[in-house]
Amino acid sequence: MASDKNQCGAAGFMPEFRSFATDALHVGQEPEQWQSMAVVPPISLSTTFKQFGPGQHAGYEYSRSGNPTRNCLERAVAALDGAKHCVAVASGLAATMTIVHMLKARDGIVCMNDVYGGTNRYFKKIAAEIGYDISFVDCTKLELLKAAFKPNTKLLWIETPTNPTMKVVDIKACSEIAHEYNKDMIVVVDNTFMSAFFQRPLALGADICMYSATKYMNGHSDVVMGLISVIRDDLSEKLKYLQNALGAVPSPFDCYMCNRGLKTLQLRMRQHFKNAMAAAQFLEADPRVDKVIFPGLPSHPQHEVMKRQCTGCPGMITFYIKGKLEHATTFLKNLKLFTLAESLGGYESLAEHPAIMTHASVPEEVRVELGISDTLIRLSVGLEDEEDIIADLDQALAAAHEKK
Repeated sequence: MASDKNQCGAAGFMPEFRSFATDALHVGQEPEQWQSMAVVPPISLSTTFKQFGPGQHAGYEYSRSGNPTRNCLERAVAALDGAKHCVAVASGLAATMTIVHMLKARDGIVCMNDVYGGTNRYFKKIAAEIGYDISFVDCTKLELLKAAFKPNTKLLWIETPTNPTMKVVDIKACSEIAHEYNKDMIVVVDNTFMSAFFQRPLALGADICMYSATKYMNGHSDVVMGLISVIRDDLSEKLKYLQNALGAVPSPFDCYMCNRGLKTLQLRMRQHFKNAMAAAQFLEADPRVDKVIFPGLPSHPQHEVMKRQCTGCPGMITFYIKGKLEHATTFLKNLKLFTLAESLGGYESLAEHPAIMTHASVPEEVRVELGISDTLIRLSVGLEDEEDIIADLDQALAAAHEKK
């Protein structure tokens, strides 16, 4: 349920989800679950747990199968996603692998054509090689999505906004089309860019919401983890079985760190939105920039969809710098506050070159088709002071375009 106002002050966006901060602070954190009454859930490092008798245990047997610290995190994330269940795994790609393992060989998967490079690589180089029928389609065009489904299609994979070109997919419309074609089709939304604070795919008709929690959900660039949330009990049972059977589980320490990161998620995301909006407006007005792609700007082609299904925007901006590869390279080398590095969603501002870095594994012809060119730059706008962020972008643009 949403609250009566949007505290981000974003005109036209959905109101914020009611009691989000309260749930992030308290669900799964009850001191009464510990004999010590610890306010902060302890890090349970034990790999095994004593049993009262053979098969008689207190809820835990072996740490891969279940861990008290992980349980606290999973309960908290489920609440934030408006879900009943959550499964934490070792990485975002481990989440992708776990979800795909619910299917059988020769089952069909339809995937948004613009996705994280690692997702593209997994589907094309691994899932397809072991027998899954993979096809890619631009899900922003609903007629193309309808035409992509086949009798063996069992799963639809959506990423929105997409990485790196920031296309926005209408989750509700795509979910309705998929379930109309086959009521048992599983609709998955990669919610990594948005976090639970800005978007709840399960409330829009999706069956699974997944994250690379390495990004905004943890938010401090010090944990690699994946999260999978569902409402349906049957999906939860399958995912929990695979979590144990495949064994790609996160460490208790990482679960503790991500759980801690959730406590400031609402504060961080509001500031990411504020800073990114200022940076996007600056870049859009700058003559040294060809084009800015930020869903919070009215110029974004799916701006209205974004407002309809989200409470705001994350700190992700993609833009095309005027010039050639050398201009993009000079810009990136001259950034001082932004760090030239892969990943995103941490408190610090990052910048990267998708064609050379995060999406190098995507075939060149596909990059060209998607618009991942030599002049495309991706920013993850952090939590620094707004004027310092803009000043850094300004001086790096000046360095890239100064006359030699």
